Amino acid sequence: MTGTAPAPFTADDYRARMERAARAAVDAGLAGLLVAPGPDMVWLTGYAPTAETERLTLLVLAPGRDPVLVVPTLEAPDAAKAAGASALTLRDWTDGKDPYAVTAALLDTRGRFGISDNTWAMHLLGLQTALPGTSYAALTDALPMLRAVKDAAELELLAAAGAAADATFEEIRNVPFAGRRESEIGADLAGLLRRFGHSQVDFTIVASGSNGANPHHEVGDRLVERGDMVVLDFGGLKDGYGSDTSRTVHVGEPTDEERRVHDLVRAAQEAGFTAVRPGAACQDVDRAARAVIADAGYGEYFIHRTGHGIGVTTHEPPYMIEGEEQPLVPGMCFSVEPGVYLPGRFGVRIEDIVTVTEDGGRRLNNTTREMVIVD
Repeated sequence: MTGTAPAPFTADDYRARMERAARAAVDAGLAGLLVAPGPDMVWLTGYAPTAETERLTLLVLAPGRDPVLVVPTLEAPDAAKAAGASALTLRDWTDGKDPYAVTAALLDTRGRFGISDNTWAMHLLGLQTALPGTSYAALTDALPMLRAVKDAAELELLAAAGAAADATFEEIRNVPFAGRRESEIGADLAGLLRRFGHSQVDFTIVASGSNGANPHHEVGDRLVERGDMVVLDFGGLKDGYGSDTSRTVHVGEPTDEERRVHDLVRAAQEAGFTAVRPGAACQDVDRAARAVIADAGYGEYFIHRTGHGIGVTTHEPPYMIEGEEQPLVPGMCFSVEPGVYLPGRFGVRIEDIVTVTEDGGRRLNNTTREMVIVD
């Protein structure tokens, strides 16, 4: 199935994005960009062809030239309906013809191009065979900030997705936990996300008891018991833009240590959020959150980065991690999600999506970060 992105953007919006991307390619020393089906193509054109097809589909952006979409003839009618199609020239090819020859005619024979990370290897190899003098760089490496700064319409969509995830948490905290399998609670989460407008559910982590010490446990057959700490992490796409939030609940009354660790993670999450401001480096957010946990003696149990970007996908640049010196810019959106994971015992993670404002940061998730007791 092919289609267009549901977000309410116009042909002019997509034209501006493609022009911006072409200028960024010049600034990065590239001869152009080659964009395969996936999030980059959706963001640039509004066109969402199937990523599973073996037929070459490729958006070619080159400085000083009109954007061209190379597309199989049988999919050309759908491509022509895309919101950004009026800014594109379609170059179609039929089965039995060489799509790489069609694409090669559009490219500098000695150029270096940025190419989508998710491009099929067979297509990249086909281009290299057709144009042996060319070279390629992964788009995430060449232009990591291409989609990072969101405009006002994108921020509204992200805020709406965050509100839908919040509504999901407010509902799930009232369902029974004890005596039910993680997988059952995960199914509840997925159903609630869809009820509140998500068209796609990307993950529903329900990690109870000792499973909570695995940050990506997701769901299993373990029966949740009274006395369990339960990490909930869930999100997906609503109207083409992502949600992602984590809260850690407790089944029945927690121990003093469980409260102490939860309070520690909450303080670290607050410190990470407070560090968000224009001009700060991404690593400053990680450092602020990590310092709180390290100073309390739990540093070795915080085993992942503090955050990741979000937009038309639920995980994308920028990343809040030591060594990332990219400065924060108003309009960037990313998670702030420190955690503590005690092997064989329990884990705690608290996560909000945050956007950079002109003078600080704004949370797009607003449910309580205090410990929630569930039944």
